[in-house]
Amino acid sequence: MMQTCCIHQSFPQRIFPRRDASTGPKLCKLGFIGKHHSLGILSLIQQRRLHVNLNSNDAHPSMSIFEEKPSPENNAPTPEPELPFSKWSPSKSIWRGLSVPIIAGQVLLRILKGKIHWRNTLQQLERTGPKSLGVCLLTSTFVGMAFTIQFVREFTRLGLNRSIGGVLALAFSRELSPVITSIVVAGRMGSAFAAELGTMQVSEQTDTLRVLGADPVDYLITPRVIASCLALPFLTLMCFTVGMASSALLSDAVYGISINIIMDSAHRALRPWDIVSAMIKSQVFGAIISVISCSWGVTTTGGAKGVGESTTSAVVMSLVGIFIADFVLSSFFFQGAGDSLKNCV
Repeated sequence: MMQTCCIHQSFPQRIFPRRDASTGPKLCKLGFIGKHHSLGILSLIQQRRLHVNLNSNDAHPSMSIFEEKPSPENNAPTPEPELPFSKWSPSKSIWRGLSVPIIAGQVLLRILKGKIHWRNTLQQLERTGPKSLGVCLLTSTFVGMAFTIQFVREFTRLGLNRSIGGVLALAFSRELSPVITSIVVAGRMGSAFAAELGTMQVSEQTDTLRVLGADPVDYLITPRVIASCLALPFLTLMCFTVGMASSALLSDAVYGISINIIMDSAHRALRPWDIVSAMIKSQVFGAIISVISCSWGVTTTGGAKGVGESTTSAVVMSLVGIFIADFVLSSFFFQGAGDSLKNCV
């Protein structure tokens, strides 16, 4: 009589090196995979079934082994649920666009609290103001003479020589002086701000400041913003004065229009609000230049190439911001029909 019993037993799977005639032995990779884990490559444990048959005649058992393949449902890795936007990474332009209002708010909060590093602020004020005065005055001189040539040629044909000074004064005070000065400062100081902070960012100097207990916003960004907002109005006022002086000298020397006529016409056309609006515009332009340049600098990545790209992009975006802000402020300050030239006709 034959009796049969079934015994379940687990035997570890042995993996031997595989030899190749060309490359020599290659080892198979081992791993571990669990029911609720997604790690590993193969399962080390393989289920086998051992059948033992007992012979009733001689009582000698005979055994046979049948391998059971594991079901794919039990050993398949369970996929982890993905969160919404888990694989989405915003571009650098989006990060930089978001960093501008954040940095502007941090700087404004520190100014209101009085957390100002005065030594750095005075150093940046010297760089932005006196050291930028020469190129600003030179630019304003030649722009004033170029506009004088165009206005004098046309107004003398109409017999409106007494209106030339008023038109030049209004053009310089309302638009030319703040915009030209801001463009020069953006090209000179905005690029410097972005390059300096970008170099410090890629070389991890800003992280060193945080380790030493100094906030980069207090130490690096706030002094530059304050210096730009304070220096731009005075530079604008100087550029306006030099531009009008060069226009009057060119009119007298080339076209025979007296300097007194130009100055009297400008005095009659100008209003105090024209000068005040120019100062307000220049302050806004200075804040735009410094905040954008510093934001582009502290978000720089990619070494020397990234510093160059950040510097170029900071200047371009500063110029775009200046032109947009100029349109918005001009439409807000000067609405309706004007009567400034009535007194100098």
